[in-house]
Amino acid sequence: MKRLIPLLCLLTLAACSGKPPAPESAPATASTARVATPWDAMEKDKQRAADVQKTVDEQAKKQQQQIEAAQQ
Repeated sequence: MKRLIPLLCLLTLAACSGKPPAPESAPATASTARVATPWDAMEKDKQRAADVQKTVDEQAKKQQQQIEAAQQ
């Protein structure tokens, strides 16, 4: 029994001491891969709202110019 315990410990250490397994796939670099975030949808909505506001402002400016031209 006294010889069995060290033998089992030695076998266990030998089984665990191999080189680590190779990674399944190479990790992508931070510059090429973009991780989706929870607020991406909110950023898209914000940009869409800014585009709509820009269009409304342009239309208001054109309308103001037409009003000024009609008054002269």
